[in-house]
Amino acid sequence: MIKVGIVGGTGYTGVELLRLLAMHPDVDLQVITSRSEAGTLVSDTYPNLRGRLDLPFTEPDVNKLAACDLVFFATPNGVAMKQVPELLSKGVRVIDLAADFRISDVAVWEKWYGQSHACSELLKQAVYGLPEINRSEIKHCQLLANPGCYPTAVQLGFLPLLENNLIETSHLIADAKSGISGAGRGANVGSLFSETSGSFKAYGASGHRHLPEIKQGLNAMQGGDVGLTFVPHLLPMIRGIEATLYARLTPDSQKGMALEDIQALFEARYKDEPFVDVMPLRSHPETRSVKGSNMCRIALHQQENSDTIIVLSVIDNLVKGAAGQAVQNMNIMFGLQETAGIEHIALMP
Repeated sequence: MIKVGIVGGTGYTGVELLRLLAMHPDVDLQVITSRSEAGTLVSDTYPNLRGRLDLPFTEPDVNKLAACDLVFFATPNGVAMKQVPELLSKGVRVIDLAADFRISDVAVWEKWYGQSHACSELLKQAVYGLPEINRSEIKHCQLLANPGCYPTAVQLGFLPLLENNLIETSHLIADAKSGISGAGRGANVGSLFSETSGSFKAYGASGHRHLPEIKQGLNAMQGGDVGLTFVPHLLPMIRGIEATLYARLTPDSQKGMALEDIQALFEARYKDEPFVDVMPLRSHPETRSVKGSNMCRIALHQQENSDTIIVLSVIDNLVKGAAGQAVQNMNIMFGLQETAGIEHIALMP
């Protein structure tokens, strides 16, 4: 059994992580920290865990965390980087679900996150935890940066196109939409029901902090600098991300490949990936088809007489976009069956 600790178990990502780990056959949850809820039973805060998890929240204690094999940080940006170095020095493996270790360039990170990095020397050591790309590195890493929700949906959608040099990379477009849980559990007027219900808006259109993370991943896929326009939107639903991606085919691709050929490349690229489902050509994947699951569903389209490929990508922002992917990474890191504890079928309706 893997002895696991969680720092920050009270947010939406934290409770989703608890839901998944409480049912994991190879995990022994040892400690769950929360300064605000210390002494309170986890199941009193989250009654869905009643009868499944009887631990109380506790104050963060590095000695208790150091007794674990793995510590997850489900904390706000800027928290993990202050505690991770000491845990690593004690031989603990770490998965950070926030953004502290996702961007390898410290200047870029500090620009977008508005603070100084506390352990920038670890940025090159951290492995970016997108299993469909970095599985071999994930197996042996001690520090893993779990990808963001938007970056997961966008990168998986563009990946086969970039790997096969099918598209012009100077002007990619990612038009993405998320449910309200992506804003977190903290009290915020902008995420109140009366503020969001029946409404739909873009935000971060002049620049969102997931943009450099996405670009870093896409650059690595194609070995150069991509041009990307990324605009997120807020939908009046709780869970889910839908990313509509646009890319212009290269002249050679336009001449030599039909949409059916590109579909075949997507199917071949993801045929052995347990959590990517390439749907039949011209399908329209729905966020409800992945709700509560670790699946990413992808579909391809091309309009008549157009040189533009349209990729539709949907995930649950709290599962494949956060906690589920973190558990998937844990399974890889510890040599477990990759699907262990995260094979749940999506909730319908």
